[in-house]
Amino acid sequence: MKILVTGGTGFIGSHTVVELQNRGYQVVIVDNLSNSDAKIVDSIEKITGTRPTLEVFDLVDREKTADFFKRHNDLKGIIHFAAFKAVGESVQFPLKYYRNNLDSLVNILEAMKENNIPNFVFSSSCTVYGQPEELPVSEKAPIQKAESPYGNTKQISEEIITDTVKVTDIHAIALRYFNPIGAHESALIGELPIGVPNNLVPFITQTAIGLRQQLSVFGEDYHTHDGTAVRDYIHVVDLAKAHVVAIDRMVNHKMKKPLEIFNLGTGIGYSVLDVINAFEKVSGLKLNYKIVARREGDIEKVWANPDFSNRELGWKADRNLEEMVDSAWKWEQAFRGKTIKPE
Repeated sequence: MKILVTGGTGFIGSHTVVELQNRGYQVVIVDNLSNSDAKIVDSIEKITGTRPTLEVFDLVDREKTADFFKRHNDLKGIIHFAAFKAVGESVQFPLKYYRNNLDSLVNILEAMKENNIPNFVFSSSCTVYGQPEELPVSEKAPIQKAESPYGNTKQISEEIITDTVKVTDIHAIALRYFNPIGAHESALIGELPIGVPNNLVPFITQTAIGLRQQLSVFGEDYHTHDGTAVRDYIHVVDLAKAHVVAIDRMVNHKMKKPLEIFNLGTGIGYSVLDVINAFEKVSGLKLNYKIVARREGDIEKVWANPDFSNRELGWKADRNLEEMVDSAWKWEQAFRGKTIKPE
């Protein structure tokens, strides 16, 4: 069965392509390479022994998207990762985020309808919950006002999908995930942002390896156990496997309604300083970091109640925080071609 993975050379996308191919699916990637590298396809081939097809274009381009789907009208499903995802950047450039994240989605759904492609897995986010009134947050939690344009694009995207499913034959699963970190055990693929990282763990590993001078910790006055923001960190391989479970569920007609929503997290909240301490423990290094002002758009604390996805999907996140940061550090060293010895 042929599956399209948009954004498939990106962080979560590349790990998902590996798991799909390991499961026996044929994978086609569409990516505009705005925040990734085509060489990732080489790494995927080394890991799996199979080279996925890569087509490079922007899904915001309606004509190119329509042409792609005419040529690949035998797709059994789509996993849609391709989107801009930096909270802080979205506050600065909201129109960039609305144009990219929403236009691409509409173009894909139109092409799915036109070509009778039935199954759609959407890369959603815990940002749709805003700052939840109750923790841990379950799928039944009310959607709060988004704290950033990025979060708002995820909320609007879910609304677009909900309305589309009602009047078409498209079935959809929205996976609301929390904070993916880590890297594949092969150390051949990992989180490789272009330019300065917006996410915590690549900034930690790039600081440790000497690429960045100092790590900034945004805020120490949150109402958390150590004053820094708390998130539910999940290993990217655990997350990738959940996408394969979702595709299996669709193609085997196991869905219970046309649109299903699942939280993907561990159910454990860790602060920024918790992550830094875990990294220092597994690496044997002391990180150069400083506390700075809060970052606009960030929420204080959020972690998942994953009970429904554990029960309904038969999926569970297995790896702990130390395993997550250790795999990210091994990937960083392998990618840079240098080993940093413990202090």
